[in-house]
Amino acid sequence: MKKVVTNPYLPNFEYIPDGEPHVFNGRVYVYGSHDRFGGNNFCMNDYVTWSAPVDDLSDWRYEGVIWRKKDDPTTNGKRVFYAPDVCQGPDGKFYLYYCPVQGLTSGSFVINCAVADNPAGPFKYHGNVDLSKWNKTYLPFDPGVYVEDGRVYLYYGSAMFYPLLDVRNKSIKGGAVVELDPKDMLTVINGPVLTVPTIKNDVNNEYGIHAFFEASSMRKFKGKYYFIYSSQAGHELCYCIGDNPMGPFKKGGTLISNGDIGLNGHVDPKTAVDFTGNTHGSMLEANGRFYIFAHRQTNKCQFSRQGFAEEVFIEEDGSIKQAERTSQGLYGKPLPGKGEYFASICCGLRAKKGNRFYGIFKSGHRKEPFLTQHGGDREDNPNQYIKNFNDGCSVTYKYFDLRKTKTFGIEVNGSAVGKLIMKYGDKEAVQEINLKKEMKIIKFPVKNGGEKDKVVFIYEGKGALDLTKLFLD
Repeated sequence: MKKVVTNPYLPNFEYIPDGEPHVFNGRVYVYGSHDRFGGNNFCMNDYVTWSAPVDDLSDWRYEGVIWRKKDDPTTNGKRVFYAPDVCQGPDGKFYLYYCPVQGLTSGSFVINCAVADNPAGPFKYHGNVDLSKWNKTYLPFDPGVYVEDGRVYLYYGSAMFYPLLDVRNKSIKGGAVVELDPKDMLTVINGPVLTVPTIKNDVNNEYGIHAFFEASSMRKFKGKYYFIYSSQAGHELCYCIGDNPMGPFKKGGTLISNGDIGLNGHVDPKTAVDFTGNTHGSMLEANGRFYIFAHRQTNKCQFSRQGFAEEVFIEEDGSIKQAERTSQGLYGKPLPGKGEYFASICCGLRAKKGNRFYGIFKSGHRKEPFLTQHGGDREDNPNQYIKNFNDGCSVTYKYFDLRKTKTFGIEVNGSAVGKLIMKYGDKEAVQEINLKKEMKIIKFPVKNGGEKDKVVFIYEGKGALDLTKLFLD
């Protein structure tokens, strides 16, 4: 990397969940939904994309709006666009598949397509993939698209059920894959075929809580096909492996959890390193290294989600060990122990009584810390920070190289009386604080820091703090 990159890897005022990274013409393009800060629904903004050179994932460039809701003639701008995916067709053009949804619990589900001559658009409406014959067993939702040797495969599905559409949870089989006609990129010529079953239809109980929920995606690495999806657990991305794009697929494991559940003794959302919520993403190979892209929740709900990425390692047998969430992400090594960082690059945020799974409502989170931001739109470059950091709360950063660091400062704001504790490596430092509606940088001396130190801040006392920036020198 030519410069330092952290998690989230995009500016902290950008909210692109459901990230699907692809390499086109020597650049990595990330396609995803587009949440709105402070929004009251999923995916309220128009699609945008960011890109970076394949050999430098620290240099992200905003490519602008690529597809607007109002440009789809079938929706009249009245639907939100859920998670998309993009492929380069056999004809060299770029095809964007997406699901326009009327509401959370009602309305029809379809998969539409737009086409462009370039990976960053502009896109224009191309048509609809007619999946209506099977939409009560395989819900048209969360499309993922894969092209190989002139053949086009579309993956989709959801374990949700919609009584208003006469879609019941027992009738939904799971994820599906169909083959599309490469001549029009719309017509189904083969399938659907089951990829991974839902928990209700997992007749052999092979998957358990890791059964299919949504977020289908396909990648090919080292001669094997990896089907990636979000499981019934909600907070994790899982994978299966096959020898053919249409399966059958063999159960693999968990790629990543946005609460590190499944790692280091964390077994449920209450013990998670962070507040959990839904996730969606996929894998990328760049310069011989492999990465998983996923997302985290902010603003006390699931409507302002941000993408993060971590390196993963494929073993000789094709298996992939679960990756942990870090602050360093794509940087690939501990962050430098000198300089200034936003406090929002944390990879763990905990309340005194533990964490929970964020739903679609913000109620019940008044006593918990959360990520939020100043301002409300990207043009003003609003900066994100941690709010309501009160008694017993902790925030975690992984990892820093503190070997040459003399002091570690954290900028706080608020009214609070108590002590702030910094833990790094096997060491601990404590600073007493007495703030009255003021901003201050609390500095901790660093002695004999390590090459790869986890840093944790804990507050004990009355009142609450906002955490805005980190200063290392």
